[in-house]
Amino acid sequence: QVQLVESGGGLVQPGGSLRLSCAVSGSIVSDNRMGWYRQAPGKERELVAAIAAGSSTNSGDSVKGRFTISRSNAKNTVYLQMNSLKPEDTAVYYCNAVDWMGTSYWGQGTQVTVSS
Repeated sequence: QVQLVESGGGLVQPGGSLRLSCAVSGSIVSDNRMGWYRQAPGKERELVAAIAAGSSTNSGDSVKGRFTISRSNAKNTVYLQMNSLKPEDTAVYYCNAVDWMGTSYWGQGTQVTVSS
């Protein structure tokens, strides 16, 4: 049973930083394509950033240069470092894992609110 548990969300002022964590059990992060997605009220879920099993990364245009995805193989955890946060980054952030068979797993989500 693969489980993803996000943490690190909260309220932050514009220009601030947060680091989200996604702890994975039942699978090895370096064997999967891991991603962070977000969904704001009334909007579709969108890709924020992803890291492939081979360590290549990609990110959405709206977060390029501000957000960085990384992973710790030792801790079996994926991170999303978010800098220069803007009010439009407010959303529920979800961790996603896709294994070698194409099976997709989701975490429960963590709320990020950027407001003064």
